[in-house]
Amino acid sequence: MKIFFSVGEPSGDLHGANLIRALSERQAGVECVGFGGPRMAAAGCDLHQDLTQLAIMWFGRVLLHLPKFFGYLREADEYFERERPDAVVLIDYPGFNWHVARKAHDRGIPVFYYGTPQLWGWAPWRIKKMRRSVDHALCKLPFEENWFRERGVNATYVGHPYFDELSERQLDGEFIAAQQSDGAPLVSILPGSRTQEVKSNLRDMLKAAQLVREQVPEVRFAIASFKDSQAKMARGMLAECGLEAAVHVGRTPELIEAATATMAVSGSVSLELLYHTKPTVILYRISRLANALQQRFRKVRYITLVNLLTTDNLFTDAPTVYDPACPEDAHVLMPEYLTSDDRTGDLARHVVEWLTDQQKRDDLVGRMRQLRDRVALGGASQRAADYITAELGHQGAAAA
Repeated sequence: MKIFFSVGEPSGDLHGANLIRALSERQAGVECVGFGGPRMAAAGCDLHQDLTQLAIMWFGRVLLHLPKFFGYLREADEYFERERPDAVVLIDYPGFNWHVARKAHDRGIPVFYYGTPQLWGWAPWRIKKMRRSVDHALCKLPFEENWFRERGVNATYVGHPYFDELSERQLDGEFIAAQQSDGAPLVSILPGSRTQEVKSNLRDMLKAAQLVREQVPEVRFAIASFKDSQAKMARGMLAECGLEAAVHVGRTPELIEAATATMAVSGSVSLELLYHTKPTVILYRISRLANALQQRFRKVRYITLVNLLTTDNLFTDAPTVYDPACPEDAHVLMPEYLTSDDRTGDLARHVVEWLTDQQKRDDLVGRMRQLRDRVALGGASQRAADYITAELGHQGAAAA
């Protein structure tokens, strides 16, 4: 059995690696090839290109890299024609993967989308692309299966693969103990894995940290950097504002576990924060133009995955953003600020409350634990691998 993967995000690289291992356990001699990242290569995937090096968000940068994307797409299509893989598995990265799906579908190769794009939140009109080119949508979130099925997509809920990684991860206990050694509260700052996110959000987080220190003088801060270049950027920002904080590269899991509370950028890291039941305030600072656009296109009230899992009323005709003063948002576990304005005072207020009011912190942690126990079950990689091998087995039997 030969499976072609197309994966373009660091998180997708992780999920792809776990899926490859699960497939290998079920199908002796399975051959995995395609686009991915270093974790997939370590799991046995024969990489044609490392797409995680092009994990980009800004439209202008996408345009700059268009020749590369066209070249990779042509390479994939030629491979489909020459090698005829048994299936194509896509993970996230919809801007490029829609085209890969179309090429595979046109050649009659089954397409599995593992971890479907969040069309329900931003781009429901793209459901036509999913219907046209994707044979099997393997969903990460409980409500997605019905949403896709109601719109004519063959969808199955398998669970969020991030919880597989979290359940198997081994943390550095000595490092965690060192962060907690003096007993002072630790606030971990998680400005994101993309350099663009760090540039957009870290200065506001540091400003909020200064406000927290004014009210809780003994507090300590630590910044989790994804790579060395971002750590250098963080140290430069610290020098500018005069805040004292440690900067660590590759220590995000440990800094989460060691923290009393955190400030974070929206993304899958919210699931990790839920898993460790860490009180967290979310910031996602965007331009005024981007803010105007998201108000037009966003279809859900919340941008944080954890908050989406706390409500039955996901979709409204005119969704507004989270408002801490609104009774409608009383269920929210992670206060979130998708904004083009300065909300550093709000960030600081939440953190100070968790550091100084033990009862409120305990109540929040208890509610987080209840949600975690309901959704963080693990096993998504195994369920997805079972589904893929079963479908391909059925097709093989039919062809015979």
